Amino acid sequence: MKLAAAVFYGFALGLLALGLRELLTGFEENRCSMTYMFEYPEYRRVALPRRVALLYPAYGLYLYGEGLYAQETRALKLAGAPVLFLPGNAGSFKQARSLGSVALRKAESMEGGLHFNVFTVDFNEELVALYGGSLLRQTHFLHESIKAILRLYKHLKTPPQSVVLVGHSMGGVVARALYTLPRFHTDLVSLIITQASPHVAPVLALDPYLLDFYSAVRQKWVNQANKLRNVTVLSVGGGYRDYQVRSGLISLPCSSEDPNKLSLVATAVPRTWVSTDHLSIVWCKELVLATVRAFFDLIDPETRQFTDDPEKKMSVLNHHFIRHPVRMLGETKENSISFLDFPEAWSEVNTLRLTYSTPKEGQAKYFLFALSSRRKAYSHFYCRSSNLLLPSYKHLPSSSVRSLCAPQFTVECEWQRRESQTLTVPVPHVLSFGLTVSDVTVNSSGLLHTIRLQHFHQVYQAFRINIASQCKEQKGTFVLLPNVYVMNVPWFREDTFTTVSVPSVAEISGMLHTSRPDNSSHVLLLLHTAPNCQYKVTLRTSLPRVLGQILRFCGPMVPVYTAVTLLMACGGQLSYILKSGRAADMSHVVAKGLQPHKVNLPVYILHFLLSCSWFQEIWSILCLPLLDTLPPTAPDGTFPEGLVPAEEWPHMLSHLLYIFGAAVAYWGSTLLRLVIRLLSLVLAPLHRPSVSRECGTLRPQTQLLFTVCLTVIGGTTCGALSIFAAFLLHLYRVLRLQMTARSLSHMLNLAPQKQKEAENGAVVSESVRKSKECNSAGVLSECALQEVRDDLRLHLCLSALLTLPLMLIAPSFIHWIRNLRYSTQLHPDPCWPHNVPIIIVYMLLINCNTLKLRNSKLLPLTSCLPLPLAIATVTFTPLHLYRITYFLSAPLVPLALCCLL
Repeated sequence: MKLAAAVFYGFALGLLALGLRELLTGFEENRCSMTYMFEYPEYRRVALPRRVALLYPAYGLYLYGEGLYAQETRALKLAGAPVLFLPGNAGSFKQARSLGSVALRKAESMEGGLHFNVFTVDFNEELVALYGGSLLRQTHFLHESIKAILRLYKHLKTPPQSVVLVGHSMGGVVARALYTLPRFHTDLVSLIITQASPHVAPVLALDPYLLDFYSAVRQKWVNQANKLRNVTVLSVGGGYRDYQVRSGLISLPCSSEDPNKLSLVATAVPRTWVSTDHLSIVWCKELVLATVRAFFDLIDPETRQFTDDPEKKMSVLNHHFIRHPVRMLGETKENSISFLDFPEAWSEVNTLRLTYSTPKEGQAKYFLFALSSRRKAYSHFYCRSSNLLLPSYKHLPSSSVRSLCAPQFTVECEWQRRESQTLTVPVPHVLSFGLTVSDVTVNSSGLLHTIRLQHFHQVYQAFRINIASQCKEQKGTFVLLPNVYVMNVPWFREDTFTTVSVPSVAEISGMLHTSRPDNSSHVLLLLHTAPNCQYKVTLRTSLPRVLGQILRFCGPMVPVYTAVTLLMACGGQLSYILKSGRAADMSHVVAKGLQPHKVNLPVYILHFLLSCSWFQEIWSILCLPLLDTLPPTAPDGTFPEGLVPAEEWPHMLSHLLYIFGAAVAYWGSTLLRLVIRLLSLVLAPLHRPSVSRECGTLRPQTQLLFTVCLTVIGGTTCGALSIFAAFLLHLYRVLRLQMTARSLSHMLNLAPQKQKEAENGAVVSESVRKSKECNSAGVLSECALQEVRDDLRLHLCLSALLTLPLMLIAPSFIHWIRNLRYSTQLHPDPCWPHNVPIIIVYMLLINCNTLKLRNSKLLPLTSCLPLPLAIATVTFTPLHLYRITYFLSAPLVPLALCCLL
């Protein structure tokens, strides 16, 4: 039985490790170019009012500079356009150097003296993604920083009236939170660019302050959307390389009718087309260049500051971040070249396809296509060049195409019938495990072919798309341009680009950041091909990538089901003590904690009942909280309304997630037992040998003293500190029991058969136990050993149950330690609601043993509590992980009472 459980949970842990490996490493290599500082970067601190400095001693405001520019701005006499960079979770204010250095180099090459003053905020590298108590404090300091920045420009005739914010990670969320402040004027910030910021929901909600902060920001931007319509916000995600903030969370939760809010992934940004991890999105040269170019185009030439025109801002952002730059920004039909300007440079094209290579001298050449004879027969006109990928036109704005940019390149154009060059391929089922293959062969007769991937619209789907190309021999000196494969997602800007040579074999990852919101579109695979070539496209499901996608979107459910397994193990241990008077082995009860039929089935029934209006009314009357679901995967970022979740696919995966959580609990408890044994060996020489089950217990006076001291410490410093200290006291009790069990075992030198029976925990009825004679010393010693082992198994189970809450409150403890030089008290403290009860329970459980439990009248009721608590854990904690502490601590209260009554 033990071997079967170990094999099963070993296989489950292997699947979990495979998914984690795919999530953390299964992406393309980093193709971002590094940004370099040509001169030594300097950060000049900006003096803040004394009131602000005293109120926020851990924070600071700095101006970035290099070389001569840093010397010129030493006195903070500034004349540029202000830009403020906001670091994110554990981020440094020095991360602004990439943006500041590129902007400075760009300004040196510009005429007219246009430049930017890049400021940066020091948030003391706080862990605001895990501890939300500092988010509101950061928002207030940001407001004060903006006012301090604008005061630096009062000497100018036309000082700036607003500051542009660039926020990384949680810094972008803080930037949007400015508008929730009652005294904040919306005119102070009219443009926000966020990088890998989780706007939809926090990645992990480990305390209530984080969710309250998100709720306030969401309500402000949704309820007052009309007032904030003129505020332009651009949110950029990193793609699959960013495993810390998945790109589905960067979607701005606002109305789709608001034209001033944009959300996209870095892989879809023109002239960027790369995926970035959570940190490289700050210094990725391709993305930084796009941002800086947009900043310069946003400058009003009259005021030399950022424009306030929302239409102009959106036009610039669309040009640099969305549409391909076919025409330079500001270029119109009026200033384009006509046939009358250079009649000798124009050539009329009467064929269906054009291929032209520029000569070495780079002479300009213009081509004229007749539209009237082609409109009915062909639906699109498409061009591409060797250094620029151009979109196809359905209705041509003009009848001319001219050579662009580079001194030497190749351009190809053709007329197309889009329907005849579009194929539909159904993707394999997600449960095919790569055994089923969907393929299609494209005999290229043109430059662009479209493959519609049918039934590919959910985030848990993942495919390996292989494209093999081979071409016939070309006559003459015809040069094949590189092929470009684009996976286009119509409902969200998350396109991916792959460039390969011809012939070649390329592999594309077919995955989604967002699920399809309706049935109106399909994922498209656009093949920018070479004529007279053959392309074989093969699709098969990738199990590792499917597991990676499941963990990317449903990862927070794993600790939830780990807690459920530990709760069911605790209930099984108490039931075993109630029936036999003995404690079961820890691995046995944890292995039995996997009971999806008892946990998931009631959750399904509850979700079904909540689809009925009468049950919703009863639920509302009882003032019960809303059911938790994972953050939505739709691109609009809206939460499901009412009590019924909008997306059911996480519930379909609940059994797999339960297995993953149970595997973590099983092997985590095994690791805990191993650590206890090793620590007991290290500490054994420091203690006298003991043969009593009371080893490591506390006297009532000592219990009271520890309870009072730890309560005072938790109230005056940090609640997590006192809980951690109480856990160590209980851990000391477990170590003493382990040392006592080893001492008794060595002294008795039991026979192998008796050792085997003791390890297996053979059931001995209470009547037999009472009739057994224990008068001789040997029998008394055997009974003592069994009693110590029972107590050890009980406390090991309790230690495993107590470890998970300790991990959930660890971020607040770390935050308190890192800010000790500024304040000795953590405020606000997420542990304050359960600090005192948990300490009291810990102190009572230290003296608990199986004899007290089996004689308690409360044990039958206590053994029934873990199951409803496990159901409540699955129902109410996926979005509120901090609630796991409440549900894990709930059965410990009656268990502690069992030791008294």
